[in-house]
Amino acid sequence: MPLALCADLSKTEQSLEKQGLVDIQSLDKTIKVSLMYARPDNFTGKILYKDLQHAYLHPKAAQALVKAQKILKKTHPKYSLIVFDATRPMSIQQVMWDVVKDTPKYFYVSNPARGGGLHNYGLAVDISICDEKGDTITMGTKVDHMGSASHITNEAQLVAGGRMSKTALRNRELLRKVMKGAGFRPLSTEWWHFNLVSRATAKKYYKVIK
Repeated sequence: MPLALCADLSKTEQSLEKQGLVDIQSLDKTIKVSLMYARPDNFTGKILYKDLQHAYLHPKAAQALVKAQKILKKTHPKYSLIVFDATRPMSIQQVMWDVVKDTPKYFYVSNPARGGGLHNYGLAVDISICDEKGDTITMGTKVDHMGSASHITNEAQLVAGGRMSKTALRNRELLRKVMKGAGFRPLSTEWWHFNLVSRATAKKYYKVIK
């Protein structure tokens, strides 16, 4: 976005742009965005992004996401990727960690004291697929569900046990195919989470987003 338009951005959005991040919809308007931490219906029960409505990523991740959208549209033109979280400032990561750190769900949130996760570098995205109306297609659980039904390592057992439909499994497989085709890597415990690089690579070559 041109610097002349920076006045139209919130304080957080201006900060993200100054740190070199890109609004993904400035590259591809067909990618849908519905940031779950800008609403209270997330695992914290709070609005964490008080002045952030756009999804920002490191330019490399943003370009990869545009590629993923093109891959999806080629085979399923009526579908679209929908982003629920992208770059996450480390200050927000701390708030999220404080919610889970003394609970059995602690491993679903990266510890800021250990460098956080790929969201904190602008190199990860929480994502699903939606139809023409903007409604997400079934994936077996909602995004942000902290439980075994979100894990991609036991999907066959989930289907066999009646905890997930075959349609949901096919949809998850489609999402992974699209994202992998663009260079992203899935996370074993969250079907919706994809990283562009490893944590070690991020720590070595990229900057944490403040």
